Amino acid sequence: MIEVEPPFTKRQRTENPLHSLTTTTTLTTTTTTSSTQQHTYTTNENVTTMPTQRLYGHTGSIYAVGYSPDGQAMASGSFDKTILLWDCSNAYEEGYKNYNVLKGHKNAVLDLKWTPDSEKVISCGADKMCMVWDCYSGQRVRKLAGHEGIVNAIDVPREESGGNLICSASDDCKVKLWDSRQKREICSIDHKFQVTAVAFSNDGTNVYFGGLDNTIFAYDIRNMPDHDFSMRLKGHSDTITCLSMSPDGNFLLSNSMDGTMKTFDVRPFVGSDNNSRECKVFRGAKHNAEKGLLKCSWSADGNMVTGGSADQCVHIWDELTAEELYYLPGHNGCVNSVVFHPKDLVIASGSSDKTLFVGELSN
Repeated sequence: MIEVEPPFTKRQRTENPLHSLTTTTTLTTTTTTSSTQQHTYTTNENVTTMPTQRLYGHTGSIYAVGYSPDGQAMASGSFDKTILLWDCSNAYEEGYKNYNVLKGHKNAVLDLKWTPDSEKVISCGADKMCMVWDCYSGQRVRKLAGHEGIVNAIDVPREESGGNLICSASDDCKVKLWDSRQKREICSIDHKFQVTAVAFSNDGTNVYFGGLDNTIFAYDIRNMPDHDFSMRLKGHSDTITCLSMSPDGNFLLSNSMDGTMKTFDVRPFVGSDNNSRECKVFRGAKHNAEKGLLKCSWSADGNMVTGGSADQCVHIWDELTAEELYYLPGHNGCVNSVVFHPKDLVIASGSSDKTLFVGELSN
């Protein structure tokens, strides 16, 4: 039975609750008689806010969270081998509601992505499989077998021009490219080390990946089967745990076990060498001895970045200044994945404490 922490009393909703904010919204934390912390937002009486919800349902650590591009649904993947789908189309009135459970993985679900049309979820896991799911019927429509090790990360192009492409990164030291309409890969890129992170360029023409060798590589799929890398991005001193492309497609965000997140300029002809592409460093998040593959992501407008942290808090930075804007406690375990809503000023986080937090940020 999926349980959702009951929301606080809501004020009358305005026509555009987020973009019509006229007063400063402040975040306050209140402690209740139960062991669960709840958070609410204090605003002017004429402004509607969405109360923070703590979502229950998973029976294992949550490793991946993702919003559909249209903002109507959210998916969460867990150590319990399932993917839960949440309806967030009426979040201000009714909160988030679980509407489906996707079952089929035989081991932990480690990463997931929505297709640009918001109709399918692509997932990967410790069972060495990648899977394609229809989010309306809840049925698995494709099982992509080919990796010989744990599949750590997966991605799809953000633009419709990317077609049906999927890329996956695995402990078998391979990055594979797939067409979701076919059962077998269309290309396999060999690497010397386990690959733990992968990301597509927005149009699907380039694949970026990183792993245990602390370096990010770029590969132009238009040059298949030529395996010469078009770019090598250096700067991290430990394993790359996640890669995420900026909304405008010009910058690549990385999270690393060295305790930093960085952005790299991946536009053509920038700088005299690849070492000059590093732009900013974001400090504050933590990695611990668990060596988890903590995620990172951008806000829809590209003005903020966030990432997982082992200190049980959600950290959000200003992308321009690299200043930390938010430090949000509440979880009781490592925060593995944090994502921004594509339309609203809302953020969702998944943790090893088996729960998700969803809440609106102050304006």
